Amino acid sequence: MNALIKKEFSLCLHPTAFVFLGFAALVFVPNYPYEVIFFFSGLSVYFTSLSARENGDLAFTCSLPVKKREVPLARIAVAVIFQCVLLALSAVCIAVKQATFPEELLVNLAGNSANLAFCGFGALVLGAFNLTFFPLHYRDPGKVGVPFVISSAVQFVLIGLLILIRHLPFSVPLTSPDWENCGIKLAVLLGGLCLYGMMTALAALLSAKRFEKVDL
Repeated sequence: MNALIKKEFSLCLHPTAFVFLGFAALVFVPNYPYEVIFFFSGLSVYFTSLSARENGDLAFTCSLPVKKREVPLARIAVAVIFQCVLLALSAVCIAVKQATFPEELLVNLAGNSANLAFCGFGALVLGAFNLTFFPLHYRDPGKVGVPFVISSAVQFVLIGLLILIRHLPFSVPLTSPDWENCGIKLAVLLGGLCLYGMMTALAALLSAKRFEKVDL
């Protein structure tokens, strides 16, 4: 598995995977739908999968002495690494913003404010992408565009629901800075991370099972 992950980094990874990590800094933009940051993580996975398909990566990889089910798991593991880095960078940017911006600029009128709860929502959006894109893609590895369109639609529906929740009365504690109502924000963060882990694990299981049945 480690060799396959190294192969993914060396031969398959698209440069946008690194570029889109910098989009964590969008939390500094006032009144912006910050959840869109996590859509770009999925876009980098799409570019990587598309590039790998055009270069015949699956046929090459399956000719190596590796288990067939490990092929999708390596791609998912690399995606998870970048997703975790994106979440960590977002958390760092949020901490810097809350330490330096005036309190009136910490409230986001266009969506959820940049705080601990937002990181939990971001993890949920990333998990939803993993659960839709990877099982669909590895059911038929020749198809990349359709799985991406479906997974993007799921992401944006989820983002829309999260933004809608932000405007409901009971969500007021989630819009404040992290030094206020910290307990509920931490619970949302942990809940989002747990759901991310479960959805990603299920995505890996389904992808491995489906890819084993693919006749290359």
